[in-house]
Amino acid sequence: MKRIAISALCAGLFCAADPAFAATELVIATVNNGHMIEMQKLSKFFEQANPDIKLKWVTLEEGVLRQRMTTDIATKGGQFDVMTIGMYETPIWAKKDWLVPIKPDANYDVDDLLPTIREGLTVNGQLYAAPFYGESSMIMYRSDLVKKAGMTIEDRPTWEHLRDVAAKINDPAHGVYGICLRGKPGWGDNMALITTMANSYGGQLFDMSWKPQFNSKPWKSAVGMYVDLLKNYGPPGSSSNSFNEILAMFNEGKCGIWIDATIAASFISDPKQSKVADKVAYAQSPVGTTERGANWLWAWSLAIPKSSKHVDAAQKFINWSTSKDYIKLVAKETSWANVPTGTRKSTYATPEFQKAAKFSVAEGKALATASPKQNTLPPSPYLGVQLASIPEFQVIGIAAGQQMTSALLGKVTVDQALDATQQAADREMRKAGYYK
Repeated sequence: MKRIAISALCAGLFCAADPAFAATELVIATVNNGHMIEMQKLSKFFEQANPDIKLKWVTLEEGVLRQRMTTDIATKGGQFDVMTIGMYETPIWAKKDWLVPIKPDANYDVDDLLPTIREGLTVNGQLYAAPFYGESSMIMYRSDLVKKAGMTIEDRPTWEHLRDVAAKINDPAHGVYGICLRGKPGWGDNMALITTMANSYGGQLFDMSWKPQFNSKPWKSAVGMYVDLLKNYGPPGSSSNSFNEILAMFNEGKCGIWIDATIAASFISDPKQSKVADKVAYAQSPVGTTERGANWLWAWSLAIPKSSKHVDAAQKFINWSTSKDYIKLVAKETSWANVPTGTRKSTYATPEFQKAAKFSVAEGKALATASPKQNTLPPSPYLGVQLASIPEFQVIGIAAGQQMTSALLGKVTVDQALDATQQAADREMRKAGYYK
């Protein structure tokens, strides 16, 4: 008799406690974002279909999650069977032979994955992480406030124009702030936005000789604009705000303009979550002097560490949770407006999604224009829009994020923050042997 059948027969009886028939416990490390939390709620359907597998969730804030997973996989700790990682970790960890290749089942349809997303998770022709949801960045704003101020926001406005709009709609006395942007330090937090700003002013992280470019004119223009915006038209405490904090404020009607992950549109346009759902409009990310690299590209994806003792069960779960059928399940249980987006062509081709998700056109355009290869105006040696897919970037990005927050808090000037970042980055790159 098969193991699953025996488990079913023994359900509720003492024999169910027999170790020979105990369910496999699959430990999943994930981020505390809305779509991931929804996946946890819906995972009961997976467990019902796979009674020999029990899911255990470790849900953490983004920065803590990265630290825990990086430590575990580098030391072969084996704490997790499924890890939630992105376009930064996937190529690096795959090249280090830390990940098990993803093996989709017959119904998975790999060719349905969006090309740019699939490309960012593929190494030497092999998929090493399956995208759960993908994102770029775009402008999300209160159309009622902008109209009342006699202003407009078109696709690709300049940062200067956006500052003018933020100034017009800023109304702290009534609890509305002109613009909300990530201020919390981290390479995936404030630096994700600031790097796209620098790109749009014609900057880059490293030149073709791998020399850091943080003290260049484009970076000074970008960070100067960033600090100006949040100091004058942002909410108090911006230095502590990341995605979830700003999402909550926007849904309460406290943010006039927000530039962040396209995935936010699913939540701010949902009347069950947002008080301003019927007042939201969208536009492509702002620019300094170029569109190149002005909006980021990312995919929260599921991967299997080689230290997992339950690879087959992990593969089965990943096939389920990143499939077309899972997207249909979310639509059935919640709505088409709430499905995880940015991963599959079929989602954007579904009439029900197009009707329910007013943001679908803007999101699709942002995803199509973000390229990890054509990422900056001058040629760059790295892959990634808001990141560089090299091991050293994580340390450099964290140090840079801390300096940008210090500048935002007025502890240092913009020039001082960028000079300190340049020195830290130069030290890391020399130590790693990129140049002498």
